[in-house]
Amino acid sequence: MDVTLHLAQDPEADALLGRSPLAALVGMLLDQQVPMEWAFKGPATIAQRLGGDDLDAHEIAAHEPEAFAALLSQKPAVHRYPGSMAKRIQQLCQYLVEHYDGDAEAVWKDVATGKDLLKRLAELPGFGKQKAQIFLALLGKQLGVRPTGWREAAGSYGEPDSFRSVADITGPESLVKVRAHKQEMKAAAKASKAGGK
Repeated sequence: MDVTLHLAQDPEADALLGRSPLAALVGMLLDQQVPMEWAFKGPATIAQRLGGDDLDAHEIAAHEPEAFAALLSQKPAVHRYPGSMAKRIQQLCQYLVEHYDGDAEAVWKDVATGKDLLKRLAELPGFGKQKAQIFLALLGKQLGVRPTGWREAAGSYGEPDSFRSVADITGPESLVKVRAHKQEMKAAAKASKAGGK
């Protein structure tokens, strides 16, 4: 895996996401309740604070929990909720160590079908169905991981040029389109809530 992603909108952070399967998974895990760029810059910040230029699942899983939470809490914090996200990242890494010998890429390597891949992603700590589908779409659209039926398994996120999620962001223009789509979805949800009262 060595591609150029544009999710953090920061060359160094994006380079790490493109070469490190674990960084991509951690970025996806962090992508909630904060701006997307902030979430996907997180893996590079964590790697830097751990004293390296990559992430290692074994190292993170074995890290003393309070010290790891403190590392994410340093200013600028890696996430709005650094303590709970530190715990989730460690749970993810512990799961990868137990089930995939710490190799994040093994989650999708040699998977025969999109359905199987979705199942594996949804089993990861912190990955619900929607997050798993978005990550599956990212793998298919930008990272060349395309098992049979991957688009169907990714649901609407797998549709070509749908601009629904991070899977469709390849630069500033597509970022604007995805943001616009998310705003429309929020407005529609708000309107239906208001209409139901």
